Amino acid sequence: MSRIAQQLRNEYSRGYTLLELVITLTVLAILVMGTIPLAQNSVKRDKEVKLRDALRDMRAAIDEFKRDSFGACPNGAVNSINPTVQAQGQFPLDPRSRVVIDDCKIFDSSNLDRYPPSLDDLAKGVSVKPRSPNLQGGRGLGNDNTQATDLNVDKQIIKVYLRDIPVDPMTGKTDWKLRSSYQDKDSDNWDEINVFDVRSASEDTALNGEKYADW
Repeated sequence: MSRIAQQLRNEYSRGYTLLELVITLTVLAILVMGTIPLAQNSVKRDKEVKLRDALRDMRAAIDEFKRDSFGACPNGAVNSINPTVQAQGQFPLDPRSRVVIDDCKIFDSSNLDRYPPSLDDLAKGVSVKPRSPNLQGGRGLGNDNTQATDLNVDKQIIKVYLRDIPVDPMTGKTDWKLRSSYQDKDSDNWDEINVFDVRSASEDTALNGEKYADW
């Protein structure tokens, strides 16, 4: 029995052989190499989520601007029409639109569709006025010092559609590809008339096999 115990002690005391170390390191290397693609895919997936969020926010801002452009600056007018005429059915109504764009300087004569001229206009904001008239009745005999000439005077309201222009997580820049309402979806060069749609400038392929530029 003591002889067997001595042999076991000798086996434990001699340590690992070179072959055993090589095998161990090889197994560890395989495990590490297997986890790298998983980590890379996780990072890429996070960027894809951010890209979808950015595209959704910008497209929602474009659509909201378009809704607020109904009735804005007709026939090259300096100001938008009196919002009370909307009841006469002169332009389509959308209950989500509570204001009408009153900044007529931003509309070029070629932008007949009245989409935003640029992403900067969505981030800087534009002047708007309420769609419903700002009517005020008699103010009573209190301590109100409002003058009659001050009643129903519209104050300038600036509406911002985007907090800021988001960064494309795939390129790390705000170099979005823009398309106007007069261009097809495969157009590479923006004609600078208006912003109808926006997409990523990245030519890389997503995890689902699609191009980011096609999202």
